[in-house]
Amino acid sequence: MRWLVGWSSTAAGPVTPGSAGATGTDGETVHPVGSQLLWGDPDPLWAVGDWRPDEVRIVKVDDQTRIAVLGVCGASDEQLRVGLFAARGGALRHLTAWPGSYTAVVQAGRRVTVLGDLAGARPVFHTPWAGGTAYATAALPLADLIEANLDVGHLAALLAAPDVPEALHDSTPYEGVHRIPPGHALVLRAGTREIAGYEPVASLAVAATPTDPADAVDGVRDALVDAVRTRLAAPRHVPGTDLDPGPVPGMGPAERRAARGMPVPGIGADLSGGPASGTLALLAAGLPGLPGTVLGHGTGAGERLLAVTFNDLSAAPTHHEAELERAGALAANPRLHHVVVAGGEETLPYAELDGPLTDEPSPLLVSAARHRARLSSGSADHFTGYGARQVLDAHPARLTDLLMDRRRRHMVRPVAALTKADGSFTVPARVYGAARKLARTPYRAGLDGLAELLLHRRFDDPGGAVGASLAALTWARPGPAARWLTGEALAEVSVRLQAGATRPGPGPGQRPGEFRARAALARHAADLRVLEQAAEIRFQRLHAPFLDNQVVRACRALPEALRVQPGARADILRTVLEGAGVTDLPPGWGAPSHASSEAAARTGLRASADTLIALFDTPLLAQTGLVEARVVRKALRAAADGEPLPVDGLAELVSLELWLRRLLARRGTCWTGTPARARAVPSGTVTPARALGSGLS
Repeated sequence: MRWLVGWSSTAAGPVTPGSAGATGTDGETVHPVGSQLLWGDPDPLWAVGDWRPDEVRIVKVDDQTRIAVLGVCGASDEQLRVGLFAARGGALRHLTAWPGSYTAVVQAGRRVTVLGDLAGARPVFHTPWAGGTAYATAALPLADLIEANLDVGHLAALLAAPDVPEALHDSTPYEGVHRIPPGHALVLRAGTREIAGYEPVASLAVAATPTDPADAVDGVRDALVDAVRTRLAAPRHVPGTDLDPGPVPGMGPAERRAARGMPVPGIGADLSGGPASGTLALLAAGLPGLPGTVLGHGTGAGERLLAVTFNDLSAAPTHHEAELERAGALAANPRLHHVVVAGGEETLPYAELDGPLTDEPSPLLVSAARHRARLSSGSADHFTGYGARQVLDAHPARLTDLLMDRRRRHMVRPVAALTKADGSFTVPARVYGAARKLARTPYRAGLDGLAELLLHRRFDDPGGAVGASLAALTWARPGPAARWLTGEALAEVSVRLQAGATRPGPGPGQRPGEFRARAALARHAADLRVLEQAAEIRFQRLHAPFLDNQVVRACRALPEALRVQPGARADILRTVLEGAGVTDLPPGWGAPSHASSEAAARTGLRASADTLIALFDTPLLAQTGLVEARVVRKALRAAADGEPLPVDGLAELVSLELWLRRLLARRGTCWTGTPARARAVPSGTVTPARALGSGLS
């Protein structure tokens, strides 16, 4: 795991050069384990983990005016220098507008500014410490630093209302460690902190102004091309290995495994999983302009992009055969080298429950081994289409936005598609009624309504596409795992919601559909971040360009009238490829693949039912008071027998139980310095001394 950590103290003036460290109230000076000091006291900054040399850049004017950028950033040194001068005057937004995915830290005197991203894939955390503020791009090191207790209330909210920002607010699984919201920056002035938003929110009048669809799609194309080009132009060195970053034509999975389990140097991409990953593969292969050449690779002609297709043998034969056929047609491109990874019983969700401790819990932990099997056949730089559904598709609540903008005619096609799927002529009236009700419901009333649902344990199962859409036409709704929580846990979440209702909610510039879409994107980005840690392949970098700031902004400019139409995502991506010169797409390209994932989850749950039931014989979740063990065991048996229970809710329960067990099994600390903290660190991860204190006492 790679992270960035710093500290801003209230002390005035620099200390002795070379003595950078964080000093606690007890006089203990600590340093992050395995860290690289980027700059020293009085506000030191460290990079921790296997950062590549090209991923850490520092541009400075003097010792007290400098900027550090960690990650893939398309800005030149001169652009960073210009941005540094502008940020010194308080302008922040332009620091987030360069292509790529990165974290920027600006120091101007005793003011330190740390910028998060728009999606939440690169979060920033902070905690009070030793009279100042410690910050990091991971929550676990800060929990180690302050020896935090487990925040059981946050875990309850994560299960009961994961898509409701006011339920989670700025909390993390660790008491005292806080997260800044997406689109915000952490500003520290001599240890005192402030959370500042850098993204303007459009007013209703501006939001209602129609945007030209063609211009908006062109903006998405330009942003995606820049995002891919920035990653292709980066050096392809794999530090710490003797792997030659030269061409490896024809190398298969066996040879790659023989190379000490490390990824093949070069560029790779998913060719399965939907149109988004295929779009990135074709863009990455086609951007240089000449077959067999990868721009910036440093090896000249003869190298091809490694395209990986995951052949899910657990899915319906017609589905995976059609997907393989489409992938094979795309891979006929001379710039692509196609690799098919077969997924059997060993790659089903729940089949492998061992794994590393991640920074936070996520339901994707149950399928980490499945993703690792695919990524192990990928390259050192691997493109994925994660996030495309969240930034391009229309959240059902966007129908309310159209209603509020008096653009009812644009609702005809999506409502007609729902009517066709349901077969009932009452669908239009039900959808319009739900959209009208949401438009007239204040945000605070929506939170109060969710609190009542949780208190009275009213969990209605949405049936089919229509039921799911109607359930989404609300400000807030219970999560799929809420039905299995104890009454005490649900009551605590209700209190958090009622407290959140007293805070300023979405203003007049943010409508229900836009608000729900941003919350869903933040949830997905957080899950992807956990997946990167859980399925991590040594020295491999996963690239998700759809979560880059400039791509997210371009996608937000798409008019609702365009994105709500059936098949809009595939149409937009097809137009993007046509603009980049790719026109020969196979029949059926753009077909959704979400159903196969749910089928695999149900199959894996049935195959691993006995193991999962044993996992909940004496669960830590029961010791924290979140669930009753017998209730979860009963639900697992019922789901394994085929009852239509929400399997995504069970995945959240199992993942959280796994995460708690891994957290409890840790020993050591992320920090070292004095003998009190100089302990062994197994596998680069450690445990706060009191991490589970109050939760399991």
